[in-house]
Amino acid sequence: MSDIIAPMGGKVIEVKVNVGDTVSEGDEVVILEAMKMELPVAAEASGTVKEVKCKKGDTVEAEGVLIVLE
Repeated sequence: MSDIIAPMGGKVIEVKVNVGDTVSEGDEVVILEAMKMELPVAAEASGTVKEVKCKKGDTVEAEGVLIVLE
């Protein structure tokens, strides 16, 4: 299993995947808004989305788990 984490704290403005989706390394999975900029968060490994731990509008902390892959 692999976790996709937030590189910095911010607000989730878009979640691009759902449970069961297959992602490849480099695919954008979440868009965060941090310091008035949009920050795309990409998968660091390929896999299937097991769990989505955030939703649009959530505020996340740096290093917080956003997506769990298997």
